Amino acid sequence: MNFPFKIFLVTFLVLLSICGVAQNTYFWSSYRGNQALTGSIYTALSNSYTNLWTFSTEDVIKSSAVTDKHNIFIGSNNGCLYSISTRGALNWKFCTETSFEAAPLLLNNTVYIGNLEGVMFAIDAQTGTEKWRYVCEGQISGSANWFNAENNKKYIIFGSYDFFLHCVDAQTGKVLWKYETDNFINGAPAIAGNVAVFGGCDGFLHLVDLKTGKASKKIEIGTYIASSVALEADNAYFGNYDGVFFRLNLATQKVVWKYEGAGSFLGSPAIFENRVVIGSNDKTVYCFNKNSGEVLWEFKTLNKIDGSPVIADNKVIINSGDGKIYLIDLITGKEIWAYEIGSPLYGTPLILRNSIVTGAHDGKVYFFGKR
Repeated sequence: MNFPFKIFLVTFLVLLSICGVAQNTYFWSSYRGNQALTGSIYTALSNSYTNLWTFSTEDVIKSSAVTDKHNIFIGSNNGCLYSISTRGALNWKFCTETSFEAAPLLLNNTVYIGNLEGVMFAIDAQTGTEKWRYVCEGQISGSANWFNAENNKKYIIFGSYDFFLHCVDAQTGKVLWKYETDNFINGAPAIAGNVAVFGGCDGFLHLVDLKTGKASKKIEIGTYIASSVALEADNAYFGNYDGVFFRLNLATQKVVWKYEGAGSFLGSPAIFENRVVIGSNDKTVYCFNKNSGEVLWEFKTLNKIDGSPVIADNKVIINSGDGKIYLIDLITGKEIWAYEIGSPLYGTPLILRNSIVTGAHDGKVYFFGKR
């Protein structure tokens, strides 16, 4: 490892250890809850829920929901982004001609979301009015992430099927830089300090300097990474399409441990304390000891799992293609509660003040709470 990269990486790891904790929020305003994409949140959860209301978008929902505490934002395959109140009433909808499958990002009263036509939109969260649009040359399947630059200026970054990671001014949509890979980018980039970390269909884990848009390091994984990476301390946790799950040390660029033999990992992991949890296309939720890689428990569903888990209050919430949303004990791996919607679930559940929100293949948004 050369000396300048060592200095860069030490700075990155110090910031990462801070950001991994500080960015856990009490409300879910981005795809995995924070910039490091750890998928965990500090909030209370009950042991059972009732479906209090549903809202129909009249088309398949693959997008995941985010919230500003008072409203829910979610995309649909009908090409519309919806703002829905916590009582299930429509505030507004913003419609295009192509599906929204990515999760929105909510930042400074603006919703950022990309569609399968390759357009990233900035939409006023209060009115649903378009602020700007940025056009890529390939579809956008993953959520945007954000970072602060000098003078507290904010930028968003996101990947596209045009092989580029794009960085644009959050206020104006003007491009700052583009970083080129060798294949499609499906997932959202994880951020800590001045570095973005993401995998792609080119089979590499990329570390990109946010100031320059230049590669800090490319680490070969061998097959494509369809989901997002979760960062904690000096480690990246992620699965690939061949069913291998990794803990990779970014300082040494070495695999600390890996688990082989699962189905394809299309969702992203969630991390809390000494555990990391992820769902697989082999219909199984896996919980690993994040230090040793030991499988602590497995939870079987009846169909493949494309979405990502969320950890809160020592519980795991995850959707399955079998049409059920599951609440699982993080320590034992035992089912606490499940609700059968009867239609496949693709996205990541949203936690909102001890309530749970998810979209389904039947085109409906489901809100679970306590009566």
